[in-house]
Amino acid sequence: MMLTKPIILNIKNVGLSDEQFYQLCQVNDQWRLEETAKGELIIMPPVGAISGNRESELNGLVWLWNRQTKLGKVFSSSTVFILPNGGKRSPDVAWISNQRWNRLTLEEKETFAPICPDFVIELRSRTDSLHQLQTKMQEYLNSGLKLGWLINSQNQQVEIYRQNQPVEIVSLPTTLSGENILSGFDLELSKF
Repeated sequence: MMLTKPIILNIKNVGLSDEQFYQLCQVNDQWRLEETAKGELIIMPPVGAISGNRESELNGLVWLWNRQTKLGKVFSSSTVFILPNGGKRSPDVAWISNQRWNRLTLEEKETFAPICPDFVIELRSRTDSLHQLQTKMQEYLNSGLKLGWLINSQNQQVEIYRQNQPVEIVSLPTTLSGENILSGFDLELSKF
């Protein structure tokens, strides 16, 4: 079966523990799985080549900045984070400061780390629901995210998420600033 849109299952009353969710992901490694804070299991399709390339480029730019600054750790879209609000989410690009990362135990780092990234990028692909991505960004904010960018190529805009501030929407092309979270990082985005 070719999966082209996410499948959402209500598992709220099932009550998967973090360990059970981890095991579910391990035995179904051909699927990209997430769990929302509301208890929905999301089975996501793989991304197409265009989205995969954009995601890789964005991750590479954040990685290069981090390599130069050595301020934290960069994570790919295959990394699941257990958020304080109960969600188990995989951003397309994530960054966590060394200070916060180093507080985790080795065991926590080897599985799905119980931490919300300081910074995330979500890249809307052709099959992604804008509403579901906006809900995901709010989950990150509710869990302690400091800065997040939702890049929406379909609408040629970026939604910028910050703690205790309304969402800012800017049109493409634009230059995004890492502000005081990714100090010195600027991302120039032309029209996709």
